[in-house]
Amino acid sequence: MYDRLFPTAFLAGILIFLLYFITLAPPLDFPAGTYLRITQGESVAQAAQALKSRGLIRSRAVFEGLVRLFGSGTHIYAGEYFFAGKESAWTVAQRLSYGDYELIPVRLVFYEGLTVKQMADLLGKKVPDFDVQEFLSLGSPKEGYLFPDTYFVLPGEEAGILVGAMERNLNNHIASASTTVAKFGKPLSDVITMASLIEREAPDMHDRQIIAGILWKRLAIGMPLQVDAVFPYILNKAGTELTKDDLKVDSPYNTYLHYGLPPGPIANPGMTSILAAVTPIKTNYLYYLSDKQGNFHYSATYAGQLANSRKYLGH
Repeated sequence: MYDRLFPTAFLAGILIFLLYFITLAPPLDFPAGTYLRITQGESVAQAAQALKSRGLIRSRAVFEGLVRLFGSGTHIYAGEYFFAGKESAWTVAQRLSYGDYELIPVRLVFYEGLTVKQMADLLGKKVPDFDVQEFLSLGSPKEGYLFPDTYFVLPGEEAGILVGAMERNLNNHIASASTTVAKFGKPLSDVITMASLIEREAPDMHDRQIIAGILWKRLAIGMPLQVDAVFPYILNKAGTELTKDDLKVDSPYNTYLHYGLPPGPIANPGMTSILAAVTPIKTNYLYYLSDKQGNFHYSATYAGQLANSRKYLGH
């Protein structure tokens, strides 16, 4: 009797294994480390097609049947899913039915003085499946108002969520210093633009305050700001690569050719630069330069500026 049962049980086991392999087992070439985005309103059938085309399941019909089995019916959770290793169709269907994304936030530090484009480049390198173009589209008109700070960004996160968080962060910081900003008496837009110039001109708070005093004074007397920091923003290249011809570029941001502040910020300043812009140190200086060691030297006259240039820069 047992001799007759053994072949039957053996065959049944093989059939069960084959059934599992054909229907539930992960594909042999399952792409471990894959991100997959399910968009809002996407049907189970559409999700099944996406999973199949990405090699995450073997059978669309089995996946759709499992979703029904889990009680989801025609509903799955939209969002970004991460598949670290091989998973059976059972597990994949279960995760999409319950919204088990298994995402790990990426810690990003946006340093003071970064432009929106530089932020976008960092996001593209560090955050999987992030829509960099959408971030540029939403963030570029808000240059200067995306507060540099540490953020935790989910893979595939909508760019608008991050842009909104960065704007709110700036508003919160401005609110904490609202008395100082209001007392200065300049429009916030002017303050942020000035802070972006200072951010790129000097790293030290004291120098930033002196430079702020010089630049506000130049505005008051109708003198061009003549700030070199605008040119990397205009030309998208480092300050060390600038030539004399670059200083003649026809741009509304060219503070050598145009009087007044640029049309908007050239970077996203931190709170130190914003505070420096509204707490300038008044001096008799009208000129400044930075030597090769990064030390600043000031003068009240153009002749003094030329002397400092010969002494500290050799020209």
